[in-house]
Amino acid sequence: MATEPQRVAMVSVHTSPLEQPGTGDAGGMNVYIAESAKQLAARGIEVDIFTRRTTADVPVDVDLVPGVRVRHVTAGPYEGLSKEDLPGQLCAFSAGTMHAGLSLPEDHYDVVHSHYWLSGQVGWLAADRWRVALVHSMHTMARVKNGHLAEGDSPEPPGREIGEVQVVEAADRLVANTEDEARELIELYAAQPAKVSIVPPGVDLGVFAPGDRAKARAGLGLDPAADLLLFVGRIQPLKAPDVLLRAAHRLVAQDPARRRTLQVAVLGGPSGSGLSHPHQLEDLAVELGIGDLVRFVKPVARPVLADWYRAADLVVMPSHSESFGLVAIEAQACGTPVVAAAVGGLPTAVGDGGVLVPTHDPADWADAIGGLLDHPLRRTVLSRKAVRHAAGFGWEATADRLLEVYRRALDDHTHSPIDEGQGLAGVPRAVIP
Repeated sequence: MATEPQRVAMVSVHTSPLEQPGTGDAGGMNVYIAESAKQLAARGIEVDIFTRRTTADVPVDVDLVPGVRVRHVTAGPYEGLSKEDLPGQLCAFSAGTMHAGLSLPEDHYDVVHSHYWLSGQVGWLAADRWRVALVHSMHTMARVKNGHLAEGDSPEPPGREIGEVQVVEAADRLVANTEDEARELIELYAAQPAKVSIVPPGVDLGVFAPGDRAKARAGLGLDPAADLLLFVGRIQPLKAPDVLLRAAHRLVAQDPARRRTLQVAVLGGPSGSGLSHPHQLEDLAVELGIGDLVRFVKPVARPVLADWYRAADLVVMPSHSESFGLVAIEAQACGTPVVAAAVGGLPTAVGDGGVLVPTHDPADWADAIGGLLDHPLRRTVLSRKAVRHAAGFGWEATADRLLEVYRRALDDHTHSPIDEGQGLAGVPRAVIP
């Protein structure tokens, strides 16, 4: 009989589930951690989420919902550190996590579930010290991102690749969003196939659901007759919002009459390498001569985000790399077709509820978008398929699959290589925090 977990320690070093997704380092991973933790709590499992404290105003412990506690760990200055600075704070974060655990019984947690490679380094140590199983979710991988860099974007450093290799080898179980991600773990990181489990992310079908488009547009102050293209996400080269703007420019150049109806909304904030030029996208819109057609919107709460999805004719995702693409599922749950790049997990997320574009050439994107704008009946068919496709991705299903991963990790758990005093994958132990 499988061992049932009772208490789970999640680790999310660089971003908190309390933060607003869409800007800085907050994105789909925040949503994943928060929603999966809530579902686990609904099943009677206690979840503690360890994350770095970034402001003195937040309490040390915050209850997200009954059964889910966010525990803030001090590691470095509260503000002014980017994600790239955090490897230097992993020892401090690990020490803070261990200190928090001193007040708990030795066998308090059953599983440590780390998210992203920084958390994997801490989770590896925590799981070893607490003598429990380690489950790890990569969310993104350096070797995948470096193989799909946007023009002018900076590659992920070798130190991240080394850290990822270490965590892959140390984890009892690895969680992949899609079959493609599972294959990448095996082929690029030499993960043992038996350790990899596929658990697709979910969507809150109570919040993201079809609704009245006219009402949504009225509430958001949008033209009821516009052809509205929507981008949702962090503004950085990896997400390629510039491709959408260049495609919109091309559509107007090909047919000047579109200028009367075409509108583009970019909902999100600067992130990653986009922080070095926070107004670059606005400048590009002006340079392309479509500044009057583009509206920039700061990240919004989920009920308002759902209205933006309902208001849009198409949601556009030109990303160079996506481990899954929660935006696609959220949009489709609201009945809005998605035009997405054929990369990473997007083919799985989009399914038959949208169109995939095989390149990042703005001409190809203009053709795909224009073809759908000019054929409302085709959009209607895609809308129905989108809702049906998204219905299979509720967070309840995600939590059920995670529970099965935890059970297997508990049953198969053995001591990590730390116990043997050895480095991983030829990396000396001296580099392991």
